[in-house]
Amino acid sequence: MPANPAPAPSVSVSAVPADSVAPGASAAAAGSAAAADQSQFAFTVGTRLADSCAPSAAQAAANGGKFLGRTGTITTPHGEIRTPAFIAVGTKATVKSVLPESMADLGAQALLANAYHLYLQPGADILDEAGGLGAFMNWSGPTFTDSGGFQVMSLGSGFKKVIDMKSVDTSGPDDAVAPGKERLAHIDDDGVWFKSHLNGDRHRFSPEISMQVQHQIGADIMFAFDELTTLQNSRGYQEESLERTRLWALRCLEEHFRLTSERVGKPYQALFGVIQGAQYEDLRRKACRDLGAMDFDGYGIGGALEKENLGTIVRWCNEELPEDKPRHLLGISEPDDIFTAIENGADTFDCVSPTRVARNSAFYTPAGRFNLSGAKYKRDFGPLQDGCDCYACANYSRAYIHHLFKAKEMLSATLISIHNERFVVKMVDDARLAIEAGSFFEFKAETLAQYYR
Repeated sequence: MPANPAPAPSVSVSAVPADSVAPGASAAAAGSAAAADQSQFAFTVGTRLADSCAPSAAQAAANGGKFLGRTGTITTPHGEIRTPAFIAVGTKATVKSVLPESMADLGAQALLANAYHLYLQPGADILDEAGGLGAFMNWSGPTFTDSGGFQVMSLGSGFKKVIDMKSVDTSGPDDAVAPGKERLAHIDDDGVWFKSHLNGDRHRFSPEISMQVQHQIGADIMFAFDELTTLQNSRGYQEESLERTRLWALRCLEEHFRLTSERVGKPYQALFGVIQGAQYEDLRRKACRDLGAMDFDGYGIGGALEKENLGTIVRWCNEELPEDKPRHLLGISEPDDIFTAIENGADTFDCVSPTRVARNSAFYTPAGRFNLSGAKYKRDFGPLQDGCDCYACANYSRAYIHHLFKAKEMLSATLISIHNERFVVKMVDDARLAIEAGSFFEFKAETLAQYYR
C-alpha cells in the first residue's frame, strides 16, 4: 500500500479549546494533568473462568493449555459496563432503525460509533458543540468510537464494509483493490490520504487528526489510529505495517494527553491501543508487548483474524497484554466466535451483524438463524422467538413482521433489529453469569449444540 506522491490540500479539523492551558506548558505537564484525569476510568477483574469452572485437562489442552476468560467491570464517566459484554454498533450515532431508548430497554450497556463516518457527516465539531456523542444521540450510557482506520482502509480499497478474512493468500500485491474499483486511500508513514465515499472529497487522517476527531466526538472509550492489514498482505508488509502502527500509537498517546489537559472540564476519554499482526504469532506477541508497555487504558484486538484461529490469536494477545486492563475484540457476533473470544480473555466486542442481517429479514433464535421472508411465516402468528422478553416478541407476530418486510415497510427492520440485539446481548449476559456460577462450559456446549444443530 504505497504512499500517494501527489500533492494535496491541507485538512481542516476544528480546533480544540486551549485557553485553559498556560502558554508554554510542557508536554510532561500535559501528560501529568491527563494522567490525573485517568482516575475517571477503571477496570476491575471479577471471576476468572479457570477458577470458577475448573476445565478438564482435555478441555485445557484443546485450548492451548489454558483459559483466560474472566468477568469484570469497566468504569467510565457515564456508567459501568459489566464484562464480558456485547457492545452494539451505532455507526453514525444511531443503531440502525432502533431508538436509543429501545437499546437501553433491551439491555445494551454501551454503544459504539464510527469516527470516520461522523467526521464526514455531520462533522466532529457538531458533536462537540452538542455536548458529545451521548448527548447528541440521547444515550446516557457509556460510548465507544473506533479510530476510523478500518473504514479508511476497507472503503479506500473498494471493499465497502468488509475485507476478506477467511483465507490466507499472500500471492497477490499488497496494494490490491476490489475488482473494478479504484484505490481511494494512500498510506504513508505520517498518515493516510483518502477520498470520501460520499462525494469524493479528499481528506487526511493521521494519528493526531484521529485523536482530535475522537476527542471532539466525545466517547468514553476511543481507539488509537492504526493500519488495518489483511490476510492477503505479505509477511514483509505485515512487519512494515506493525512498526508503523507502533509509531502511530506513540503519537496517539502524546496527542491524547495534550488534548486531555487542554479540554479541562470534559469527562475523561479512555484510549485503547490496537493490536495488529495478522495470523503471525511472533508479530501479535510483539505488538502486545510493545503497546502493553505504553500508557493505554485498554486494548483492542483488531486486524486480520482467521475464523478457525480466532481463539488462538486472541489467547496469544491476552497472554501478553496487562491483566489489569480491558481487552476489546473488534468486529465479531456469531455465537461460536463469541464463546471462543470470551473463554480466551476478550472482555468486550462489537459487530454490526444483528442489525445488518435484520434488514434482510434474518432473525436469531436458540435453534439458529432463520429468514422471515419465507412463505411459511405468512400465517405464523407466534413471536420471533418463544420465551423472548424483547419488545418485538412481546407485541408482534412473525406473520405481521413478514408482511412488513414483503411490503418494504421500514418497521420490519426495527422490530427484527430489536430482537436480534436482545438475543446477542442476553447470550453474552448469560455467559457472564455462567462464569460466575461455574457453569460456563455446560452453558456453551448446550447453546452451541442447539444453535448449530
